[in-house]
Formats: sequence, C-alpha cells, structure tokens
Amino acid sequence: MASSNTGALEYRSYLNEDDVTWRYGSPPNYDAVDKLFHEGRTKIWPPGLLEEKVQNIVKTWEMEMFHKVKLDELKSVDPAKYMFSLNGRKLLSLEEKTKQGGGYNTLLQTSLPEEFRCFNPDEETIDSSHQAFTTTFPRGFALEIVQVYSGPPVIVYKFRHWGFMEGPFKGHAPTGDMVEFFGMAIFE
Repeated sequence: MASSNTGALEYRSYLNEDDVTWRYGSPPNYDAVDKLFHEGRTKIWPPGLLEEKVQNIVKTWEMEMFHKVKLDELKSVDPAKYMFSLNGRKLLSLEEKTKQGGGYNTLLQTSLPEEFRCFNPDEETIDSSHQAFTTTFPRGFALEIVQVYSGPPVIVYKFRHWGFMEGPFKGHAPTGDMVEFFGMAIFE
C-alpha cells in the first residue's frame, strides 16, 4: 500500500520541491513518525499560534539538515549565515557541520571518554548514523515544541524528542522502551 506522506506537508515546508537533491534519492516519508507524534504529543497548538509555527520551523529545519544534500537548497536557514552550537561548544558553519558528518553526528557530540560512549560520532558517517538510528527507532524519533519563551527575531524554545527502541542499537537488543529527552534551543 502506498503511503500518503500528507502529514509531513502539514508540519514541514519545502518537502515537495522540484530539483532538490535528496540524500536517499527521494523526499523522506514521515507517515510513521507523524503517527507517533499524534499519538504521543503532550501539546496541541492551534494553527497560527507562535508555538505551532515554531514547531513547523523546527521540523522543516530537521528535515532539511538530514535529507537535503546541497547546502544552497536549504530554505529554512540562510546557508551563508547559519551557525550551529551544541551545549556551549564551538560555533560551526554549515560546511563544518557537514564535515563532522551532519545529522546525528553533530547533535551527539560528547566529551565522554571513548570507553563510555555507546555512540561515537567521531567514527560515524552521515549514512552509518542514519542507518543506526532508523533501525533502532523504526517509527522515528518524534519532536514537539513544549514551550516558546520568546518570539522573533530571537526564538527560544523548549522541545521534547521521543521514540521507542524497537530495533537493535550497536549490538544492544531492542527493549521496546520509550527513549525521551527534553532540551532547549535558540533560533536567531
């Protein structure tokens, strides 16, 4: 049965554009993770509310960062001005972020000694990390905006990310348990 991917259009802009170079050959399908989002979210933001707009911006940003290959095809950020920092680490340009392996690798940077790392971003590529996480979380890793503390031009928000470990991860058997974390971010 063909999937519709219609929910993805509800939450993500720039998904059905012509002439985009997609990392895996075609636009990603968000049916499973959007279902997980609908079933597990704790907030339902009315259309047009700032929280709903921020949620859609973040989901669009995430889609573009993980799935668009060419930096000049990104529309949720200005590629020339974009800078990324995690937990007070050095600011990275898009080019530097890409060199680190993009996606999960930049989001999971750690100062833990190697013997304590269950995931080592220094040893992963964008493809190997994507494979690891999509295998571990076959329904995806849903994201919701829990609160927006300030609106444009500086958007500060709290988010929740969750999924179920229904596949193996780096030699660890699936547990079925929910993996959940909260964080804060700033878009400027």
